[in-house]
Amino acid sequence: LIGVDLKKDKAILDAAYNDTGGITAEFNLNLLARVNRELGADFNLEGWRHMAFYDESKGRIEMHLVSQHTQRVTINGTSFDFRKDETIHTENSYKYGIDEFQLLAQRAGFAAEAVWTDGEKLFSMHLLKHSQP
Repeated sequence: LIGVDLKKDKAILDAAYNDTGGITAEFNLNLLARVNRELGADFNLEGWRHMAFYDESKGRIEMHLVSQHTQRVTINGTSFDFRKDETIHTENSYKYGIDEFQLLAQRAGFAAEAVWTDGEKLFSMHLLKHSQP
């Protein structure tokens, strides 16, 4: 059983990944906080901002962190220079049509047994069974 986010209107996706409460931005910026804590880096979180957008041609949301100014960051003794507006690509969140996902599952050796969606067809649940060779 696997849950799959379905392709939907770009405006819905943009609103979800650029929420007014800043929850997704906080989640994304937490990556830099973890690198600081776990790898001894010195990212200044205030020097970065969250950016997310839907790339329709690839069927995915891309999340990035954007450098707000020219800066140097050190991670475990190695320095990295970032230009203003340079990004760190932090996540891809793929969206699928039902048939598209079932074809992907089939290529991986699974057969679709059943599929369920919410009333608005924003999300789906797929029951898959491993195909015999």
